[in-house]
Parts: sequence; structure tokens; C-alpha cells
Amino acid sequence: MKLKVNGEIKELKIGLGPTSLSSIIRLLVTHPDLVVVELNGSIVSNDLWKEQSVNDGDVIEIVTIVGGGS
Repeated sequence: MKLKVNGEIKELKIGLGPTSLSSIIRLLVTHPDLVVVELNGSIVSNDLWKEQSVNDGDVIEIVTIVGGGS
């Protein structure tokens, strides 16, 4: 499956059948609880990742949440 992730084309070896956004995030991110994900221009809440299917050619943006300040 080819996806555009954060501006780069990535080819992922995925089995046949529907692939969930949750599965893709687990492949790409070490700490999925610390990211916000946009799929094809729309932010997807992390409680919907398991239900959201990802298709060949989709565009995913992954932003890591960083804490800080004083």
C-alpha cells in the first residue's frame, strides 16, 4: 500500500483486505497516544482510528504533541 505520510511517499507491506488507521499508526508511531492524525485533510479522533479504513493513495499527516513551557 502506498501512502503519503507527512509529505513523503511510504510503501507499507499490508495484508489483503481493509486496513484500519489504527493499524497504520501502530506501524509508523512509537507512542500513538501522543499524536494527532489527519487523514485526507480531516482530523480523525483517536477513538475512531479502529473504525477508519485507509486506502492506497491516502494522505496522512501525523503531528506529535509536545509539552513544555514554564
